[in-house]
Amino acid sequence: MKTTNKRAPVLVGAAQYTQPKNAIPALDPLGLMIKASREALVDAGSSGLTALVDTVCVVNSFSRDDENTPWALARALGIRPREAIYSAIGGNTPQKLVNRFARDIAAGRRRAVLISGAEAVYAMYRASRGKTTLHWPDNITLQQLKANNLPANFDAMLHLGCAHEKKILEAQGDKYEEPNNRIENAYDLFLPQYMYPLFETALRSVAGRTPEEHRLYMGRRYERLSRIASENPYAWNRKALSAQEITLPTAHNRYVVYPYTLRMMANINVDQSAALILTSEDDARALLIERSRWVYPMGGAELNNIWHVTQRPRLYDSPAITEASRLALQQAGLSLGDIGIFDLYSCFPSAVDISRLAIGIAENDPRDLSLTGGLAYFGGPGNNYSLHAIVSGMERIRQNRRLKAMVTANGWYNSKHAVGIYGAEPPDNPWEDEDYSAIQKSIDAEALPAPVERAEGPLTVEAYSICYDPAGHPERVIVIGRLRSGRRALADIQADTSRLRGLEKVSLVGKTGEAGFNLASGRNTVVFDPALYSNC
Repeated sequence: MKTTNKRAPVLVGAAQYTQPKNAIPALDPLGLMIKASREALVDAGSSGLTALVDTVCVVNSFSRDDENTPWALARALGIRPREAIYSAIGGNTPQKLVNRFARDIAAGRRRAVLISGAEAVYAMYRASRGKTTLHWPDNITLQQLKANNLPANFDAMLHLGCAHEKKILEAQGDKYEEPNNRIENAYDLFLPQYMYPLFETALRSVAGRTPEEHRLYMGRRYERLSRIASENPYAWNRKALSAQEITLPTAHNRYVVYPYTLRMMANINVDQSAALILTSEDDARALLIERSRWVYPMGGAELNNIWHVTQRPRLYDSPAITEASRLALQQAGLSLGDIGIFDLYSCFPSAVDISRLAIGIAENDPRDLSLTGGLAYFGGPGNNYSLHAIVSGMERIRQNRRLKAMVTANGWYNSKHAVGIYGAEPPDNPWEDEDYSAIQKSIDAEALPAPVERAEGPLTVEAYSICYDPAGHPERVIVIGRLRSGRRALADIQADTSRLRGLEKVSLVGKTGEAGFNLASGRNTVVFDPALYSNC
């Protein structure tokens, strides 16, 4: 056993909860957090732990977007923290928080930290259709949706959440980083479901697969995730689906944005919560917490990719994940071969493959790439998914003390990343305050200029997606490509439904069309040789 620093951070308590779909009454996100947090305190097995917790942190919740929630959670648990924190938006957040608090505990800045998060979007969805009544008088998000006659869906809640976060940051004198640049906004690329298909078609081209070969490739990957979820008692969808059931469009599994059907996308319509407790090795020992309950954060790092997608030189990779995983392994004193199981963030298939490639995991590697079953089947509770992955990793390591797990957490459009490594022993290198600014600057230095707003002339496609209406009919195709000058531009393909549907069977990447600016739409359009459609 390694000799450790007494301040080495350890995870000592963890729990997760999935609310039954027909729960009456349905708990709101705060109620779900209270339940998971109480169970995490019990899981640690020490009556003295509650008094030691000096920090309560809540992961940003779309269905209860309220910075007072951490204090409300603390009161309900009988905790009197020195600090209560409400996080920013981002799926990278849970892992970033574990890394941050591990450094704080190692430095003696904190004694014990409770992190919790929850979403109750499914309960809100049921209520909006008259299937249940919610008694959530202090839920600000529910009040805002009703006051503004907004639907209880991800689109509405994400817009509300971003507006709220911007207001908080500006009040603090901080800058809010818009997820899209002006040109991306003009092409309605705000929702993640419109960005990740662009990554997918770029990945497909680099891999040299035909559309059909790539559909089968994605299907095999997600079939495995579905099987993992089917064996997970906390998973929202426990039906094991085949690759065909996942990838083929049907009346019940329509295309949303090609090449993704409903069953290939993160499912935020869930009611799920998780919580974990982090303290020091010395305090865990003093509290008589059994060593068999300890799980060490062995390494971690956080980096961003070039912020705006259209300014990244490549649409199929992630330098941030490459560097963060390397740094995390280095801190842990491990090689990639030492990792027994991964949880690669799986909001869409391209997110999994980008992570796999960036880390260096072979396509045929037999190790599982998910601890839970992924965001499509386990569930995608907003920003909090990766907290479930970490809790699931703790459960596995407690069962097998030789196991090492790696978790990758992703925010926005392959934009913000945090990586963590977990095991039953402390890392080779202690947790210390790190300065990754030089690495971040080297990533950012590759940024391209903003796309050309008014494109003219030949445009060669790098990536594309096909957008569908709610009935599953294609409406338009968005392409990203390069002009002869090398500058990047976005453009729409506008054609009749039959021609757009035919594009599902061909790869546009590498094809060149004639681009021009459409004054009426305020967007570029691109026209291809009619022979392209005749081959569809």
